[in-house]
Amino acid sequence: MGKYVIAGNWKMNKTPAEATELIEAIKPLVKDATCDVVVGVPFVDLCAALEAVKGSNIGVAAQNCHWEKSGAYTGEISAEMLKAMGVGYVILGHSERRTYFGDTDVTVQKRMRAALDAGLTVILCVGEYLEQREQGVTGEVCAMQTKIALGGVSKEELARVIIAYEPVWAIGTGRTATAEQANEVCALIRETVAGLYDGDAAAAVTIQYGGSMNAANAAELLAQSDVDGGLIGGASLKPQDFATIVAAAK
Repeated sequence: MGKYVIAGNWKMNKTPAEATELIEAIKPLVKDATCDVVVGVPFVDLCAALEAVKGSNIGVAAQNCHWEKSGAYTGEISAEMLKAMGVGYVILGHSERRTYFGDTDVTVQKRMRAALDAGLTVILCVGEYLEQREQGVTGEVCAMQTKIALGGVSKEELARVIIAYEPVWAIGTGRTATAEQANEVCALIRETVAGLYDGDAAAAVTIQYGGSMNAANAAELLAQSDVDGGLIGGASLKPQDFATIVAAAK
């Protein structure tokens, strides 16, 4: 199965000084991790985070990037800019970007292309709204988002793609998909990847769960056959909680 990856998504939290403090608190707690550990920080924290993680086993992710290399896109950041800084990962297609800032399946695919071309590893978020789950179209929605985002992505490039299943109804709400629900959709995403590429590619891809995973439920979620890690929101801002989740990823 895919390599375990635990990534924190800090969202719009922490100043640069606070980011340094948080990473310094996390470092000794995760130094013996058997999985990959990543912190996804706001743009203004990237310099501080990159400095703070030096010599550690923690990678740094940006929370978005634009699809153009440069140009008249006020307020945007290109994948090349991130790569030049030394950033290794970027989170794309998060439901908050789709819900509040107009990201679509098409623009997510364009961002994917730009990020992969720049040499970044992408954490691609897919997931359904509550209404879609209640209408029984979770599988169709997640498969469609996955297929469109991976359009034009080669099997070689797929090695730099992590897919995070994030049921929108479980993000920041305190609601969590059951371990069985999470595993069912992660397995369906893996089947979708197998259909696009082959069984080997599907087996190798890391598929995270990202809906209110926390210190209390991480072990059960991470024990599932098709859950290869987590994209962690609120719990990633609490060093001990984040470390507990990392320790559960074996």
